[in-house]
Amino acid sequence: MTFGVIEGTGFGVIEPEFSACFIGLARVERLWTGARWSEGPAWFPAGRYLLWSDIPNNRLMRWDETDGSVSVFRQPSNNTNGNTVDPQGRLVCCEHLTRRVTRTEPDGSVTVLADRVEGKRLNSPNDVAVTSDGAIWFTDPSYGIMMDYEGDRAESEIGACHVYRIDPGTGAVVAMATDFVKPNGLAFSADEKTLFIADTGGTHDPDGPAHIRRFDVAEGGTRLSGGEVFATCTKGFFDGFRLDRDGRIWSSAADGLHCLAPDVRLIGKIHLPEIVGNVTFGGAKKNRLSAAATSSLYSVFLNVNGL
Repeated sequence: MTFGVIEGTGFGVIEPEFSACFIGLARVERLWTGARWSEGPAWFPAGRYLLWSDIPNNRLMRWDETDGSVSVFRQPSNNTNGNTVDPQGRLVCCEHLTRRVTRTEPDGSVTVLADRVEGKRLNSPNDVAVTSDGAIWFTDPSYGIMMDYEGDRAESEIGACHVYRIDPGTGAVVAMATDFVKPNGLAFSADEKTLFIADTGGTHDPDGPAHIRRFDVAEGGTRLSGGEVFATCTKGFFDGFRLDRDGRIWSSAADGLHCLAPDVRLIGKIHLPEIVGNVTFGGAKKNRLSAAATSSLYSVFLNVNGL
């Protein structure tokens, strides 16, 4: 075994082109361990730190790139799952326990962006993305209300699991896609004309989906069309994912990270010894891919740059 390589990690080349995506001397690093279920990594370039969720432990964690230290950023966190950074550098969170989407302001106060739609409480917002115009898109499966482990057990008031958009001007919450079983991770293409959304309905239905769907974004970002299946996961589920500048998708899976070419081909894997919840690109050049995986936070420098 090469010195410094963590057991169970490595690069799996499926198509030769994947070899150009990683650096021969770079290895997977375990930055921290000690969570119960890690999710929602978000990179803050101004402070050179990464936040991620430890959902069952009801806390947001913070890893500092400047010295490698890890600390608790927020506890309780309302069982926060997905996180992202808006164009103004503010933290946007999906909270299971309170069944809402929030934004943390520069002074530390928390603004509730969405907790209801048409008078009914949301299920348990899961993952979130913000477009350049400030619109906030989020998925709302029922995972946080199905048990007490990551939220509070409750009946769905909506009776279904949808994908929503929060209008940046009015704050109106509108359902954009209503034919999902368990909508989960989501990410936009570089030009924001394409939206990819995962459906992990197979987690609780053996005949349920385990794929990513692709939608066309039209009418100034207020309408979706298409929705065909883009790729089906070959190991577990596509939970959270991100795109790089060349249009490849880097997605979580049961055996680590899967890299999908723009033409859908699975070209390679980054093997990890734990199931991955979500990923993000960070670092000064957006070439450091970090993965929130079950009990740990991993990262690896790549020869690609994230959006």
